[in-house]
Amino acid sequence: MLKAPIYILAIESSCDDTAAAVLSNNKVLSNIVARQAIHEQYGGVVPELASRAHQQNIVPVIDVALKNANINKNQLSAIAFTQGPGLMGSLLVGSSFAKSMAMALNIPLIAVNHMHAHILAHFIDEDGFDKPEFPFLALTISGGHTQIVVVKSFFNMEIIGETTDDAVGEAFDKSAKILGFPYPGGPLIDKYAQLGNPKAFKFTKPKVPNLDFSFSGLKTQILYFIRNNVILNENFIEENRNDICASIQNIIIEILMEKLKLAVKQTGITQIAIGGGVSANSGIRNTLKESEKKLGWKTFIPKFEYTTDNAAMIGIVGYHKFLENQFNNASVVAKARIEF
Repeated sequence: MLKAPIYILAIESSCDDTAAAVLSNNKVLSNIVARQAIHEQYGGVVPELASRAHQQNIVPVIDVALKNANINKNQLSAIAFTQGPGLMGSLLVGSSFAKSMAMALNIPLIAVNHMHAHILAHFIDEDGFDKPEFPFLALTISGGHTQIVVVKSFFNMEIIGETTDDAVGEAFDKSAKILGFPYPGGPLIDKYAQLGNPKAFKFTKPKVPNLDFSFSGLKTQILYFIRNNVILNENFIEENRNDICASIQNIIIEILMEKLKLAVKQTGITQIAIGGGVSANSGIRNTLKESEKKLGWKTFIPKFEYTTDNAAMIGIVGYHKFLENQFNNASVVAKARIEF
């Protein structure tokens, strides 16, 4: 006799994207994201405006996710939501809605760590995408995080390296801002880098012990480099845009790869999985793929739509927590900072 599928409604609202997904076991039936264009004019996310936009978007986004999945809300087995980390006002919108809906439907509530979700997104069942085997190393790279994690099982993870200051996504976005690109600028650096010479301009790697990262010094280097060259030639950025972007992207990739190689050497683990918004970067993806041949690693790169913030990744964690009866009651609270 076939077991009835587990239907998880997942809600993600950690920053400026309102997202909802429906999963049947580990398969995604729908994955809807409402992006907030209002922040572009401010050059970054404005927390108060983000939480207001979540309030406007959450009902229609969930409605569309259920309709696209062809699922009635009464068929849901549980509701998973992002507990943290993230912007407090944004998290509160998603967590409050999830708690209310779970209570109204009398189904389990599942709180999910956003960073765990970026890692476990690799276990979504997708044609053409392999799943890593435990243990593996996860490189989680986003606007707020840069971490190397030993993943021993679904809920046994250990951070062995992380940033001591700014995250890699911050380095991309601030560099883009210095170059005068509109927000979000990270994808534009990637776009222009593909047309430039990565060795055109030299930046130095920060000296950070062990497996930790630092990007604040690199940001300062780039700021002074651009400022000094613009003083000499006001058209410097325009004339060298592609080479500048390629050189910035190259140094960031070198920093990430240096630490990954050290992590592999220290742990003996050669399965590498990337996650987080910056893992959408084509240069990082290509370099990791090349490492399979050069270094003998097995690398796992998630489907593009599961790299940036999305609810499908929250849903896959919810599914595995459901299997282990890891449920929460209505007293669970959203947390801007959350223990890994």
